[in-house]
Amino acid sequence: MSKNSVKQVMIDNRRIGIVGLETAIEKAKTVCAKSSESEISSYLLGAVSDQNYIPSSAAAAYGKALLREYKIALNLPVDPETQNGLTILVLGMGCARCDQLQSDVRDVLSEMQIAADIRHVTDIREISHFGILGAPALVINNKVVAVGEIPPKSLIRRWITDACGIYF
Repeated sequence: MSKNSVKQVMIDNRRIGIVGLETAIEKAKTVCAKSSESEISSYLLGAVSDQNYIPSSAAAAYGKALLREYKIALNLPVDPETQNGLTILVLGMGCARCDQLQSDVRDVLSEMQIAADIRHVTDIREISHFGILGAPALVINNKVVAVGEIPPKSLIRRWITDACGIYF
C-alpha cells in the first residue's frame, strides 16, 4: 500500500479521489479502536485533509463517506450507498474479456443515449466486496448481473432498461 495511493469514494453522488485514505484507515484501526463514530470521522477528516482539499461546506459529507470506508475496511455493516442515476461497474483485472465487456456496455449506453457512471474496477479488494469468483463481472446499481461471461448486448440492454425503469 503506497502512502500516496488514491481511493475513489462516493461523496454527495460524486466519485472523489482521496489521497492517503487507506493509510489513514490503517492508522485509525489502532488509534480509534474504542472511539465513537463522530470521533473516528473527525480523525479520518484530519488525517486526509493535509493531502486533499476538503471544502468546509462539504466536511460533513466527507466525514460520513470516510466513516463508511472505515467500516467497510473493518467488515462492519454499512448502509447501502445512496444512488442517483445509473452506476455500472465492470469487475476484472483488465484482461481482453473485461475490456470487451466495458466496450459493449459503452456501446449499448451510446445506442440508448443514456448517461451512466461506468467504472472498470481492477482492485481485488474492491472486487471481493461483491463476493464474485469469476471475471469479468457486470454490476448495475450494486446488483451483480453477470459473472464469468460477456453477455450479449441485447441482455445488457435489458438489464440497463430494468435498472433505469424505462422501456423502449
